[in-house]
Amino acid sequence: IIARTDRERAAAMAAIGPFWNGNEVWLIATGAVLFAMFPQAYASAFSGFYLPFMVALWLLMFRGISLELRGHFPSRIWHDFWDACFFLSSALLVLIFGVAFGNLLHGLPLSDSGSFRGTFALLLNPYALLVGVFAVAALAMHGAAFLGLRLDGAPADRAAAAFAGIWGAVVVLYVGVTVWTLLLRGGFGNVHLFVVAMIALSLAALAAIRRARARNHAAATFLASSAFLATLLVAAAGTLFPYLLPAYRGGANGISIYSAAPSLTGITTAFAFTVAGLIGVIVFSTVAWRRVSEKIRV
Repeated sequence: IIARTDRERAAAMAAIGPFWNGNEVWLIATGAVLFAMFPQAYASAFSGFYLPFMVALWLLMFRGISLELRGHFPSRIWHDFWDACFFLSSALLVLIFGVAFGNLLHGLPLSDSGSFRGTFALLLNPYALLVGVFAVAALAMHGAAFLGLRLDGAPADRAAAAFAGIWGAVVVLYVGVTVWTLLLRGGFGNVHLFVVAMIALSLAALAAIRRARARNHAAATFLASSAFLATLLVAAAGTLFPYLLPAYRGGANGISIYSAAPSLTGITTAFAFTVAGLIGVIVFSTVAWRRVSEKIRV
C-alpha cells in the first residue's frame, strides 16, 4: 500500500533495518530474563504455547533473513520473494503474539501442577482472534506512522492517505476488545482505577494521533502512536495483575507473580540484569536514532 515500487520497498527496508537489528537482540534477552525470574510460568506457558512459539521463532528468522538478504540479490524476482516473506512473516508474527496475549487475558485451562490442559484449537477462540486482529491493525498504524516519519516523497504521502482508514479500524477494534476484556474480567464494576486511568490515557493518545496526523506532524504522530501502544500494554498488565497466567473462567489454578517467583537471590540477580539491559536498550536506540534521523529519500 505504501511502498509500491522496488526502490520504495528497498527504502522502507533500509528505514527498518537499523532498529530491527537491535530489537531482535532485546527480544531474545527478554525471554531469558522471564525464564530467570519466573521459571514456573515460563514452563507452563510453553506447555500450552509450544507450537505457536515455534512458529513465531521461524517467523522471526524469516523476517530477519528477508531484511539481510534482500540487498544481496540483484534479481527483481528475488526482491519480490524476500518482500513477500517479510510481509507475511511480519503480519503472522503480530497475529500470533496477539492471539497468545488474548489467551492470557482470556485465561488458560491449567492443571494443579500448572500444565496446560487444553488443545491448540482452544487457543483459537473468538476473543483471542479479535485481540490478534486488533494487534495487526494497531501495529499497521504504528508502521504507517514510522514510515511517514522516516521516508520522503510518494511513500510518505501514501502513508498519510492510508492512515485515516487504519486509524478508524483501530478505534473500532479497540472499543470491541476493551469492552469484551472488561466483561471477561468480571464486568465494568470490577475494573481497577489504575486500568481505568490507562484506558483514558490510551483514548487520549488515539485522539492525539488523529490530531497530529491532521496537522501533518509526522514526529508527533509517531510519538502519539508509541504512547498508545505503551498505555495498551500497561493497561493489559494491570488487568492481569497479579497473575502471569490466569486460570480459565476464574479458576483457582492461575499462576501469580508471587507463586511463580524464585528465591530472593534469583530475583535480585535477574532484576540487576534487567536494569542493565534497559539502559543498554535506551543507549542503543538513542545512538541509532541520531545516526539515522534524516529521512530516506526515494
